[in-house]
Order: sequence, then C-alpha cells, then structure tokens
Amino acid sequence: MSSTRAAAESASAAVYVADVHKSFGDVQALRGVSFAAERGTVLGILGPNGAGKTTTIKVLSTLLRPDSGTAFVAGHDVVRDPAAVRRAIMMTGQNAALDQNLSGRANLEFFGRLMGLDRKDARKRADELLELFDLAVPGRRPVGSYSGGMRRRVDLACGLVVRPEVIFLDEPTTGLDPRSRQSVWHLISRLKDEGITVLLTTQYLEEVDLLSDKIIVIDGGTVISEGTADELKARTGGTFCEVVPRDPAQLGAVVQALGDLIPQALRDEAVALGDRVSIPAADGSETMAEVLRRIHTNGIAIADVALRRPSLDDVFLTLTGHPGTHS
Repeated sequence: MSSTRAAAESASAAVYVADVHKSFGDVQALRGVSFAAERGTVLGILGPNGAGKTTTIKVLSTLLRPDSGTAFVAGHDVVRDPAAVRRAIMMTGQNAALDQNLSGRANLEFFGRLMGLDRKDARKRADELLELFDLAVPGRRPVGSYSGGMRRRVDLACGLVVRPEVIFLDEPTTGLDPRSRQSVWHLISRLKDEGITVLLTTQYLEEVDLLSDKIIVIDGGTVISEGTADELKARTGGTFCEVVPRDPAQLGAVVQALGDLIPQALRDEAVALGDRVSIPAADGSETMAEVLRRIHTNGIAIADVALRRPSLDDVFLTLTGHPGTHS
C-alpha cells in the first residue's frame, strides 16, 4: 500500500495500522498487524503474554521502528514523521513517573515547563487539572504521601498538561485497590468524552469489557479477532455451561466425563477455571441436559450447574486457547 493511499484511508482514524511486521533476530514479534481506532474512542487490546501487544504499542509510540507496513497516529506516519507523533500522544506505564518529593501541583507545573509553557500558563494549567482530577486539596502535599490511586491520577494529569490526541495506557490500574481502579475507570471515560482516543492494554478483562468501544485480540503477532465486547462474545457460541463439582479435587474427573463436549483445542488447558469447568453450550439447555447425564453416570457430586452468557474470559479462552488473567 502506498503512503499516499494509507494517509487517505487513515484520515478519519486516530490510529491506523496496516500489515505491520517487526522481528528481533529470528523472532517474529509482529506478523502483519492491522487495525484502526476511531477518534474519541477507547480501543482495548487483549492477548496472552508474548502475543505482540507491547511491541505494537512501542511501534505506535515511535519507540520501535517497524520492519515493514504502515502506521499512522493522529494523522502522522510513525516512520516518516516520528516527532509529530510524539507531540500528539501521551504514554503511561504501570508505574507513575513522578517526583515523590514534590507536591502534585509542583509535578504538574514541572511537566508544563518541560512542554514549553511559560511559568504563568504552567501554573494555570496545573490548577485546571487538579480541579478536573479532584486533587485540588491533596495537590498541595508531596506525592510520596499519596495513595496508589492518587498517584495514578496525577500521572495521567501530567500527560494532559498539553492536550494529546491519543493516549496509550499500559495496565493503568495494576496494583490498585478496587476503589482506586474505579476512579481511574471514571477518568478514562472522561478522556473519551473530551474527544481523546485511548488505547488500553490491561490484565483485567472486565476493565476492557466496561470501558472499550472496540476490542482487538492479538496472538502470535497478528490480530486474530476484533469487534465490540458483545460481538466477540457472540462469536464464542453465545452460551456457556458451567459445572462446579462439590469436591474441587474432582475437576479432572469432570473434564474426563464431559469428553467430546469440550473442544479439542481447549482440552490441554482442562478448561478448569479455579473451582469450576466451563464449556461452550451452543445448544443451550440440551447441552446442559447432556452434561448432567454424563456427570450422573460417572457418579460425580456437583454443587452447581448453570447456563450463562459468555464473558470476555470465555472469548479469550476460545480465541487463544489460554485462560485470561483475573484480578
């Protein structure tokens, strides 16, 4: 694809990626990754460890140069105009990059000066962001005294001193307590409301389910599926049957009893999620009746059996053959 054609096709997208490859020696990290993220949306990026998620983000943020393919961020080619890409983005990792001895306000002012604001404008922008992130009072205290959630909020605020068009969030709630996680979720929704595009990688599947307008699943260095959370769930077969044995030690016996009801591709993982076994149930109640018959025939005592709609965990398991990560 020519650069001119790619630029035209990416005009309406905040992020546009077409057939990107990246290798490290003999290891092919990316094998033709393609996707797009529309402006003012949240794109969730899922995939097992080593799937290519981090490499994709590094290419888009100009930390790595792709071997081939095309990628535009905020209308700028990551290879031809990396400086413009860097001016248009914000990137935050799992750890807040803040000076622990400075106050939240001082950190914001410092970032403002680094971004070219004069002293007056940096102070004004710091005050605006402290109000926006509900940090006006604690903003006077040293960051070292903040909770994890407060540090994360200041970290995000620092990235907004000069408004970015695209934000890359790499596991932004890792290590936070449930209340702090919900606070960050609210901030991500607020960013979208302001027209900022967010690319979110996370180990919490419910986080992607709640926040994302669209989700892509990367495995083996390529995008293996994409769509809304509901669309991805529908592709798993629509319904799952969950069996909870009375004795968790009998999970293996349950898997053996269910036999061919468990897709061969999933049998190596035993489909055991903690204290239960979950299998696709395309035929709904007929599948559950057969499950009960086999369980009864094998004399296995069960605590519960039920049909339920698929979760993103089921999507992840079905698409990649590996269970997703839980909080």
